[in-house]
Amino acid sequence: MNEACYAIFYFCLLMFISPFAGYYMARILDAKTLPTERFVFSFLGKQLEGSQNAKDYLKSLFLFHILGGGFLFSILLFQNYLPLNPLQVKGLHWDLALNTAVSFITNTNWQAYSGESQLSYFSQMLGLTPQNFLSAGVGISVLAFVSRAVSSSQKKEFGNFWRDLYRSIFYILLPLSFLLAVLLMSQGVVQTFSPYASGVGFEGANVTIPLGPAASQIAIKQIGTNGGGFFGVNSAHPFENPTPLSNFLELFSILFLPAACVFLYGKIAGSFRHAWVIFFVMLSFLLLGWFVVYQSELTSSSVWEGKETRFNLTESSLWLSATSAASNGSVNSMHDSYSPLAGGVALFQIMLGEVIFGGVGAGMYGMFLFLILTVFLSGLMTGRTPEYSGKKIESYDIQWTLIGILAPTVCILIGSAITVLLDTGYSAKGPHALSQILYAFSSASGNNGSAFGGFTADTKWANLSLSICMLVGRFSTITSVILVASHLGGKITAEDGSGSFRTDTVLFGGLVFGILLIVAGLSFFPVIALGPVLEQILMNQGKLF
Repeated sequence: MNEACYAIFYFCLLMFISPFAGYYMARILDAKTLPTERFVFSFLGKQLEGSQNAKDYLKSLFLFHILGGGFLFSILLFQNYLPLNPLQVKGLHWDLALNTAVSFITNTNWQAYSGESQLSYFSQMLGLTPQNFLSAGVGISVLAFVSRAVSSSQKKEFGNFWRDLYRSIFYILLPLSFLLAVLLMSQGVVQTFSPYASGVGFEGANVTIPLGPAASQIAIKQIGTNGGGFFGVNSAHPFENPTPLSNFLELFSILFLPAACVFLYGKIAGSFRHAWVIFFVMLSFLLLGWFVVYQSELTSSSVWEGKETRFNLTESSLWLSATSAASNGSVNSMHDSYSPLAGGVALFQIMLGEVIFGGVGAGMYGMFLFLILTVFLSGLMTGRTPEYSGKKIESYDIQWTLIGILAPTVCILIGSAITVLLDTGYSAKGPHALSQILYAFSSASGNNGSAFGGFTADTKWANLSLSICMLVGRFSTITSVILVASHLGGKITAEDGSGSFRTDTVLFGGLVFGILLIVAGLSFFPVIALGPVLEQILMNQGKLF
């Protein structure tokens, strides 16, 4: 398959399968009862019964994350006392353990460690992997709450967090991950509890060959848009991604559920046409970004630097575009080695708020805030009362919408500014150093998890500051969308009239596209000009950093 056919097949398959998957997810999440639920819920208490309002839903969600984060932090801190530790690795330092725990409960999977040399099998399998399921399940659950609220009229309760989470994991994420893990194992991805193997390298030195239960974690890292690799170099490692077929399966998994979540929202909210408009807005950003990345690399003199020769340029550039659009964070090539323009595209896609498909559930509920903002600004421009799904948009809704959109932006800019002033001595200088720092704080605040290689991640400042950004990026958005959606759900749904502003048209899609560019442009274009843009100009003049 040549490179053009590869890309066409990839996007056509995504457009064909996503609506069916979204429809299935909506049916699962809105079913009255499902097999095994009554049996399981009988052991877990009455909190699983009935529906919750926004306040109770958020209470359950925050309690769940506090308990899960504390449990994972303890495992990482004391892994040297736990079983399945063939290398006898020590427990992580407290700040690195905290950063890693925060990273995985927020679906960021930022890795300031190297998995095969610093984590035990126990930490990988029973610490990190469950959080991959849980954090992705939370994203789906929040989106289900928002979707129900948008389609409701004069209601205050829109689902139960614990029931939504259970259904998301056991009826959606677990079956898909099991299937993908089996397919990956068939391609040679390792899945074993055997100790690391030893051998002799080409130069005669003794080498250690890392093994482990990798396939099970890789499957959910891609399906759940987590991105945390079992090995330090992620999906560039031949034990994580050995063949062209494994590469396609993992690459397709990055966008599959995020795209399906658009149609999950459309099904529950009652408008598949609206979902298609949103889908094509996201797809347009992705295609434009990938085209720029591909063309920039095609004309670069160092086109193969940092890339696996096992994969062609389409496979590498498409992975970079997909992973930075979907808040996945996995890599099959090193983002730091791309041309400044290509790296700038990846950076800009994260800065948009991870709404170009975004994380599982998270991309669509993040886009929900931009839909509200688009309707509001359109109403101001035309003199109409702004309405979304028949609900009037009021000051309360806009205030929380702006908090959800701007809180991660503040973290990116302030965190980057302080880090530049600290002069912590990163490997790069000039505009490339700024790009590395910007990318790190954008990745953390956008819950992406990928990084430019020159950023020194495992320092106390980086571990703590990025942890704060991850928490703000995740929970400011979740809190905002739940409060806005709940407020809308409590209002009377007005009938569509001749003066109603339709949200299922090409015009509305164009407005959403424009609002995304304007918000990101006003926030980030000046600092991007000092980083990737300036570096590209200087590189064209023969000056490298």
